[in-house]
Order: sequence, then C-alpha cells, then structure tokens
Amino acid sequence: MTQTDAPTRLAAINTRIAHAEAIAGRDAGATTLIAISKTHDAAAIQPLIDAGHRVFGENRVQETQAKWPALQAGTPGIALHLVGQLQSNKAEDAVRLFDAIHSVDRPSLVTALARAIDRVGRAPACFVQVDIGDEPQKGGCAIGDLPGLLAQAKDGGLPVAGLMCVPPAGVDAAPYFALTAKLARDHGLDGLSMGMSDDFETAVTLGATHVRVGSALFGARG
Repeated sequence: MTQTDAPTRLAAINTRIAHAEAIAGRDAGATTLIAISKTHDAAAIQPLIDAGHRVFGENRVQETQAKWPALQAGTPGIALHLVGQLQSNKAEDAVRLFDAIHSVDRPSLVTALARAIDRVGRAPACFVQVDIGDEPQKGGCAIGDLPGLLAQAKDGGLPVAGLMCVPPAGVDAAPYFALTAKLARDHGLDGLSMGMSDDFETAVTLGATHVRVGSALFGARG
C-alpha cells in the first residue's frame, strides 16, 4: 500500500460501515474497525496511522512485540487487539501488549489470563470466541460450553466484553452472525466481534460492534 492508497481505502471501508449502520438503524459510529495488520510490516502500517486510524489487530504475541513499540512511540492512542489463538504460556505477554483479546476459548486460557491480569495489574477487554460453525480447527469454545466458560471468566475477574466468531468459509455468514448475536443477548453481552473483509457489512447489519478487516485495507498478506 502506498501513502496515497491508505486514506482512500480507509475512507471507503468507513463509508461502507456507515452505510450498513444506517441500513440497520444503528447509531453512526457504533462499529469499531480493527485493521488487521498481521504479517504486514511497519512500512505498510504507517500510512494507515498517518491517515488517522488507531485500532489494529495482530495474530501473534512475538510479531507484535517486534514491530509495534516503534510505531506506538510516535503516535499516542493506538489500540492493539489480539485476534489470533493465544497459548496459555503467552498470557502475561498478551495482557501487557494488547488492549483487547478476541480469542478466549478454553478454561486453561481463562485461568492463565486471570493470573496474568492479577500480576500485571492491567485488564484487556476479553471476547469469548465461539466455535459457531463446529470447526474445532479454528479454535473457539463449543456453543454448549459457552455458559460455563463465561461463568468461569467472570468469576476469574476477566472483563468479558462480548463474543467473537469466525463463520465457515464459502457459505452465507449471516446465519452464523445472527446466532452469535443471539447468544450474546442471551448472556447479557453487548460486544460482537464478527465480520471480515468479505462480509463485514453483513456483520454490521446484524449488530457487530467490532469488524476485523485486513485484505480490504492492506491488500494481499505479506
């Protein structure tokens, strides 16, 4: 992406989000755009920062540690979201690095995060990832296990912001988004992390509070 491309692509995505919000009768600005910068280097990310964007998503702790300190040093207000799977032994690093963690999906990780939050004294917003399409390879807790995992997370002091899902590829995502939204309502949760480059407008119309957009902003992954 060139410096010229960045504001153009960003503006186009924001316009599409705003249009989807309007169609759904939602408040303007109700959806947070997370620019998925995983696998992209600082040179690709900086133009988006220069264009005014401040919320970015990464997949791995180690990659985030390597490239973000320098980017953050020159720009206050950047928020980093972890959208990839998290190993329990990386929980403390994640708590230190990220403002939100979107992949809380099992009891052992809840325990590790609770301990890390207590040690670090910092509590990122946590989204519980649901295996909405019954695809264990993607991570996420089974729908039937969701009540127990949410109870454990709340008992452990995790600030549970909402639910996250990744629908199966190649099918209509809308029913999966709708089910995730229903599960969130049933459990009194407001946050919905759902929707990516190919389906974020659908997700917004169905209540997404956070959409995770990578290729539509950055082009092909590095």
